[in-house]
Amino acid sequence: MFNKLTGFCFLCLLLVFNVQAKPVYEHAHLASPEHYSVLLENEQVLVLKMVLKPGESDHFHKHNAETVYFQQGGRAVIKTEKASLNIDIPDGHTMWHDQWVHQVSNVGDTEIIAIIVESKQTN
Repeated sequence: MFNKLTGFCFLCLLLVFNVQAKPVYEHAHLASPEHYSVLLENEQVLVLKMVLKPGESDHFHKHNAETVYFQQGGRAVIKTEKASLNIDIPDGHTMWHDQWVHQVSNVGDTEIIAIIVESKQTN
């Protein structure tokens, strides 16, 4: 009886530890504090400033629904868990995006500066 119970417990442990957990991502200012600074945070919004110099990348991170204003655009690669997009962002460009996980790389020769207004409400 003891051997069967021990074997069963061992099998259960193998199954539990063999399951791939979905990664948990932090918000941008926590995942990459060297690139994001908090301008305002209250119960409704989180306002961030992102600065990426040429050749720099942030770490994968999450955002709730967000509006982004690119004070200074540039050439970037945006990676999600499923795809990669090369994009030329013009100065003054504004975009909205629902909650998502991504990583940004500045592949151009100019600094990219963005102001991000992120909702504290989650879907």
